[in-house]
Amino acid sequence: MNLDDDTDDGTALLSVKLLRLFDLLYSTNSVTRAAEQLGQSQPTVSNWLGRLRRQLGDELFVRTAAGMQATPRAEELIVPAREALASLRRLAAPAQAFDPSSATRRFRICMTDASHITLLPQLLAHVRAVAPGVRLEAARIDEQSAQALQSGQADLAIGLVPWLESGFYQQVLYPQDWVCLVNARHPRIGGKGFSLRDYKAEAHVGIVGGTGVQLLEAALLRQRVARRILLELPGFLGLAAIVSTTDLIATVPRHIGETLARTGELRVFDCPVPVPPFTVKQHWHARYHQDPANRWLRGLCEDLFAKRAAKPTPKRNRVP
Repeated sequence: MNLDDDTDDGTALLSVKLLRLFDLLYSTNSVTRAAEQLGQSQPTVSNWLGRLRRQLGDELFVRTAAGMQATPRAEELIVPAREALASLRRLAAPAQAFDPSSATRRFRICMTDASHITLLPQLLAHVRAVAPGVRLEAARIDEQSAQALQSGQADLAIGLVPWLESGFYQQVLYPQDWVCLVNARHPRIGGKGFSLRDYKAEAHVGIVGGTGVQLLEAALLRQRVARRILLELPGFLGLAAIVSTTDLIATVPRHIGETLARTGELRVFDCPVPVPPFTVKQHWHARYHQDPANRWLRGLCEDLFAKRAAKPTPKRNRVP
């Protein structure tokens, strides 16, 4: 039976209104004053008191010259009754707002090493400014990310993560197309641009890590373009130093390409091979959709990284 069950069965749980009546009678020693505070008529409250007595098998309150006085059984029950009411109030209370200025917690974000370069510095700077007690942890995006988000071991995943399906929300942050990074002093590629013939003729650095690599490889295969790869890297660490000191070409998503070009002697060209674009999204599990801390973090990432032209709406993934 639930807390509002009003049957007279002695095994029934006490309803909330009977618990409140018990508390008020103990505090006021008066049926009349208890009725006033409950907003009920005195006959109604007298009926409730009769029901309370039947359910607990005791008179509970006895009329005396000093008012309604508690029996020993009522004295025994008042503390657990008030504890039960307090617990119910906590259950019904709205979730506490997340206050970043006083929070002292860790947020774990699954992201690619490209995001370490493009997103993490800006996110960290903002968090340090508005939430000095908050700690960030960057984790890899891999096959364990879904379980980490579901269990709460991770808070967000940012990137291209197509395998996060049922039970996850997603929100588009920004689109990505593909560019080529070239040494600004490349001996054969200058102001004339960068053609498909140049792309085929030059040697390349191949990035073998990251979730977008499959899109690039599939496009090259469709276009029957075979790159001459002289160096393979597991990620983007060291890529700017390699390209800026050699004649090798790197094909990368635009955001990381333009970011690296600002830090080194590199030029950025649109990729001459048609490669499908993709979108970078933030993902979170449905369990934490209403969690105040998770909502704050998601809102921060949206404010910092989402394109303002068309503000994206979070969508929940469903089972196909």
